Amino acid sequence: MRPGEGGARKMPVAILGATGTVGQRFVTLLADHPWFEIGCLTASERSAGKRYREAAPWIQSVPIPETVAAMTLQPTTPEAVAAVVADCPLVFSALDSDAADQLEAPFAAAGYLVVSNAKSHRMDRDVPLLVPEVNPEHLALLEYQSYRQGGGKGGILTNPNCSTIGLVLALKPLVDAFGVEQVHAVTLQALSGAGVPGVPSFHLIDNLVPYIGGEEEKLEVEPHKILGRYEDGVIEPHPVRVSAQCTRVPVLDGHTLCLSVKLGREVSAAAVLEAWRTFQGAPQRARLPSAPEWPVQVLDAPDAPQPRLHRDLGRGMAASVGRLRPCPLLDYRFVTLSHNTIRGAAGGAILVAELAVSQGVVR
Repeated sequence: MRPGEGGARKMPVAILGATGTVGQRFVTLLADHPWFEIGCLTASERSAGKRYREAAPWIQSVPIPETVAAMTLQPTTPEAVAAVVADCPLVFSALDSDAADQLEAPFAAAGYLVVSNAKSHRMDRDVPLLVPEVNPEHLALLEYQSYRQGGGKGGILTNPNCSTIGLVLALKPLVDAFGVEQVHAVTLQALSGAGVPGVPSFHLIDNLVPYIGGEEEKLEVEPHKILGRYEDGVIEPHPVRVSAQCTRVPVLDGHTLCLSVKLGREVSAAAVLEAWRTFQGAPQRARLPSAPEWPVQVLDAPDAPQPRLHRDLGRGMAASVGRLRPCPLLDYRFVTLSHNTIRGAAGGAILVAELAVSQGVVR
């Protein structure tokens, strides 16, 4: 029986780094979640001990949920979380990478399953880098972590960079149907991806910034692992070659990617569209609560997708694609869009946790 169903109690969870942009998204998405219940919120030393409503510089479009507004923020330690909620098996990490480098492993060692949005452990050999529709079989890699040996319950699961998620959701149906050999990507990434306070307004009014530190490297490297073949505790990287150029643009939410792809064989545009339109994965088959019915949504309008109009498709959990046309350099070019703080961050991590629960990984 799943948590919260048939009279079963919801699973208590903690959010590490709850006051930041991604932490706030976790709060809004988990406040009424059918399986999970927020039992503890943590923050930095300067915020620990304060009420959540006092410490969080709230920037979401909905009010702070009353169920958590009065919660006292705890230090980000396993001992502090255990003191508040003794039977919490799962923590969501919204920590920045510097904090995650130091804090996530102690939680895993203490028996918590950490589902992380940080980059710190994404490329570790024994840590799954998960987009549940794309590579659910990689979840098995968790059992090779030292935290699981001897009956341990802890571990670390990660979701990818926010732009990578939109990229691999658009590529996966094509990889399965035709193969993909090369990708050229130009991103137009939203302000919210830079966190709070983010990019100074002077830099982005009447402007864009053609540089985001470390972003191009993530977009070029992470798909090899995510699209790779898993066997007996090892991921064989996918050979796709990705060239990325990343820009910050004056859009609040929603990362847009302009893509050109070389496929493994010659196919019609109609076949590409059919691959996208019929694509579903393990979350859809399992009817996970956060899963969109169709993870890739094809838009026919000649000027779609657009962030303001289409970022919330599938409750912010779907990637939209449009403007498919022949490419004079590769095979096809198109545009894809995904919500960077929902699907690309908190929502994607929650879907990873739902997959882990549905497969009995959370003990």
